Amino acid sequence: MSDQVRKLAPVELWNHFADLNAVPRPSKKEERVIAFMRSFGEQLGFPTMVDEVGNVIIRKPATKGMEHHTTVILQSHLDMVHQKNAGTNFDFSSQGIDMYVDGDWVKAKGTTLGADNGIGVATIMALLASTDIPHPPLEALFTIDEETGMTGALALKGGMLQGKIMLNLDTEEDNELIIGCAGGIDVTGVGTYEQVSPSGEEAFRLTVNGLTGGHSGGDIHKGRGNANKLMNRLLYLLDREVEIEIASVDGGGLRNAIPRESVSEVVVSSSKIDKFRELIRKFSDITVEEFATTDPNLKVSFEPCAVPSTVMGKEFQTTFLRGTYACPNGIYRMSPEIEGLVQTSNNLARVIVKEGEFSLQCLSRSSVDSEKDDLVQSISSAFELAGAQISLKGAYPGWKPRPEAPIVAVMADLYKELFKESPHVSAVHAGLECGILGRNYPDVQMISFGPNIYGAHSPDERVQISSVQKFWSFFLETLKRIPTN
Repeated sequence: MSDQVRKLAPVELWNHFADLNAVPRPSKKEERVIAFMRSFGEQLGFPTMVDEVGNVIIRKPATKGMEHHTTVILQSHLDMVHQKNAGTNFDFSSQGIDMYVDGDWVKAKGTTLGADNGIGVATIMALLASTDIPHPPLEALFTIDEETGMTGALALKGGMLQGKIMLNLDTEEDNELIIGCAGGIDVTGVGTYEQVSPSGEEAFRLTVNGLTGGHSGGDIHKGRGNANKLMNRLLYLLDREVEIEIASVDGGGLRNAIPRESVSEVVVSSSKIDKFRELIRKFSDITVEEFATTDPNLKVSFEPCAVPSTVMGKEFQTTFLRGTYACPNGIYRMSPEIEGLVQTSNNLARVIVKEGEFSLQCLSRSSVDSEKDDLVQSISSAFELAGAQISLKGAYPGWKPRPEAPIVAVMADLYKELFKESPHVSAVHAGLECGILGRNYPDVQMISFGPNIYGAHSPDERVQISSVQKFWSFFLETLKRIPTN
């Protein structure tokens, strides 16, 4: 089906995207795509280097007549989020993404598409491989591990790049010019609990699934359901009303994805089965109605299963459910300065309870460090009340907006000239690498833009074909407007 994609315009961009999507590239396992990109640069005959962590830098001289224009850094990340639907048989470690065209959209069959940030990577590849596109001197920076820690950007040393303008191609709305973003930190609570033999006679597997999910930064303001919070809400209800015994919980996946599914196994007394079933049905009716707009495919279900040999001790179970219930999730505060911008949020991304051990994993974001610290204390307090040990890792800074930077005016004016409307110049709540890269390159003007990509970090991910064409034309015209030194 990827042959359909290769025929789309601009052909050079889509063919590079198809080539890239044939290479497995999960975060923290980017060896194959690093080798792929190194080979690409070397085959073009351009200076190509791979730094100590795997970031790839390819340099291309200016086309004739543009030698004295400012060197431009083009930046995108090589890794992609690997998510698939529960019923999809797909091996991300060995298979290329199975793409298809659906009207004005490119999609993948039951998995994430990798348009985030594969379209940006393919755009840069198309420019590097071109022989007839005017451009200033170029430094193409392909970073690794953006999706699970931004370790590539964090490890990039100062002095490796000479460019003074950076175009980051990792934005997902084609009418936006992004000039700032939130920072983030991973908050994890782990611990152990006493296992006891169940006293109930019957066991059930509870499932919450069909949620929309999405990007835990870019989509956090949309009010979508979080499978971990919904499952905990259900378990809390059942524990209060019929005294269930919890054997296991497994919900969510990556920290930067709003969790779409959660599964738990519980034991209940035979004498309370009827009430147990009725409570779940009522809970299903209530939550399906609550989330009818944002998550129309939400499903709450249960089925019998084998009675497990052990369950949580009662005292710990009560504490755990309360601590998880207390964990903040979603928007913590909106920006008072920028209308419509989420300033601080948290995503309860992963909940695992199994065989005497538990783990609660969050990604907290904020464009205000002090507020992020306050949120982290709130989350940590809730987890500590549940008996967890707290670890804080993967912290990265935000990107402070510089609306006065000349490249912002250049691109805003060009956008208006080309499309007869003003772009939305703003900051985003999602994490971008610009803030990290700016620490070692503080004098570089940075701006982020891209085509319409919806459903990133979920199997619903899709990229709009007409928007890619719009983005491509804007990108090429931008290169022509880069000022001289």
